[in-house]
Amino acid sequence: MVILIYFVVLCVFLVIGTSVPIAFGGVLVAIAFLSDHDVSAFLPTGHWKMNTLVLLAIPLFILAGGLMERGRIAAPLVNLAEVCIGWIRGGLASATVISSAIFGAISGSAAATLTCIGSVMLPHLRRTQHDEGASAALVVSAAPLGLLIPPSSAQIIYAWVTQQSVLKCFLSTIVPGLILVVLLCLTNTFILKNIGSGHDRAYQGAWPKAFARESKRSFAALLIPVFILGGIYGGFMTPTEAAGFAVIYAFLIGFFVYRGLNLRSAAAVLRESAITIGVVMVMIFMVLTVSRFLIFENIPGMVLSLVGAVSDSPIIILLLVNLALVLIGMVMDDISSMLLSAPLLLPVVSHVGVDPIHFAAILGVNLGMANITPPTAPLLYLGARTAGVSVNQMLRPTLIFILFAWLPTLMLTTFVPNTALWLPGVFFD
Repeated sequence: MVILIYFVVLCVFLVIGTSVPIAFGGVLVAIAFLSDHDVSAFLPTGHWKMNTLVLLAIPLFILAGGLMERGRIAAPLVNLAEVCIGWIRGGLASATVISSAIFGAISGSAAATLTCIGSVMLPHLRRTQHDEGASAALVVSAAPLGLLIPPSSAQIIYAWVTQQSVLKCFLSTIVPGLILVVLLCLTNTFILKNIGSGHDRAYQGAWPKAFARESKRSFAALLIPVFILGGIYGGFMTPTEAAGFAVIYAFLIGFFVYRGLNLRSAAAVLRESAITIGVVMVMIFMVLTVSRFLIFENIPGMVLSLVGAVSDSPIIILLLVNLALVLIGMVMDDISSMLLSAPLLLPVVSHVGVDPIHFAAILGVNLGMANITPPTAPLLYLGARTAGVSVNQMLRPTLIFILFAWLPTLMLTTFVPNTALWLPGVFFD
């Protein structure tokens, strides 16, 4: 009964718009007043668990994402994708999805992907008379690809919390991410038919010349995922070292190649990133402390018993876990959702034979979908502001993207384990 009160306190704080760190701080206050346990006994957990080099990758990737956003690194990637497929019918929208996947692999941030790709691609989509609400919904639905295409901060958190290989967690989400790219493009072209007057004809007739020009312009930006992922997968760099390299490289090409950065904008990036990093670190500390208390109270065992009482079918249990993850992700950001749900639900799915690396991919797809699922979807409202359209205009196409792209990807990832485990098996076996 006391645990239910804690959960209600958390939900009330989140529903009224309180930030996640303060919401979990409210839970700690409730624990101090309603529980016989000394809250101070759980505080060192957050301190010593955060004392790790792996976690340093997250603030570095946040800083790298900010530098890429202000450094105009997204524009050449978008132009290259537009040259390649923007001239075919439905290709401009597909270029939007592919650009989101590429930039997401660079920044690892859904919000940065949404603002960068959205600001560059939405004017092109308007020029070719694409429906504004559907175009904004497409950008929003593609933005969480930054959580699936590595390097992903959420997967670093999962690997750190569950003591798994960061590289295996990165690899587990690549195939689901590629499946999602294909389904988003097909859904937009054949179901929504959001192709306006046709396509962008700007490059027709001079395609080889335009392709050579845009390839040259985007070469420096395309090297970022090559260096980062090649360094990590090749064993030359740890995720933390790769994040540090991304910061230095983004700073240099933002200043000297794409000239989107200057001293003033770089200082603004440092200030904004410092605020974000401070919030994220406090949030991680708070969530870890509450999570430690929940584990101490054997909440994972209680959840396992409750789910077992409902059904002993692995299919039903996995469906219930997916439902719980979507509900958690609808009211929290991806990092706090990962911190809370990974230690609580991993014992449940392990009980029905789900590999921890497989569960990393299930979590990644779930939390990405939850970020765009109404009514509390944070990316949906950010997308409405970025595109200058109302949420009502975006609602129907967003639900269509969820139904025909995100849900099939989630079901494949959940019930076909090799979707997540094949690539880690190729690299490690």
